[in-house]
Amino acid sequence: MKKLMNALLLSFLLVALLAVPAMAEDVVSSASVADFYADAALTGDELMNAINTYSGTYLVSSSNPDGTPNTAFLVFSMVKHEDKYYLQLGMADNQSKANLTANGNGMAVYGANPDVAAGEKPYPIAGARIWFKPLEDPSLAETLNASGRPGAMFFEVTEIRPVG
Repeated sequence: MKKLMNALLLSFLLVALLAVPAMAEDVVSSASVADFYADAALTGDELMNAINTYSGTYLVSSSNPDGTPNTAFLVFSMVKHEDKYYLQLGMADNQSKANLTANGNGMAVYGANPDVAAGEKPYPIAGARIWFKPLEDPSLAETLNASGRPGAMFFEVTEIRPVG
């Protein structure tokens, strides 16, 4: 009887230990589905105007050829054309530019500088995560590049979510 109890206890502990990684994975994977700063999210023209102040935090993420992430501080701008938003990037020849030229899909993050004097949190919560894809219409890039900036790259905004 004692051996049976020990075997049952050992089996119970083994099952419990195997369940811990599965539960931890669920907690980690579900953490990014909640928009904690949805109230401070910027969208539409408000987001475009904030981005175009060139004040805040700017990040652009792409995928390297081996599938690893590539994230860089790259200042970008946003333009609106026929009620759609587009990101404009002007980059030197680097890995980010190579990735975006080859693949085109990426995510940009804009974080507005907080007004700590007005009581805002001391880190950016107003802003957005912006998913983008390559333009399907090459002539649209010419239309969007009203300033005639050589080498400007344009991407269609496909999704906007709060910073966190």
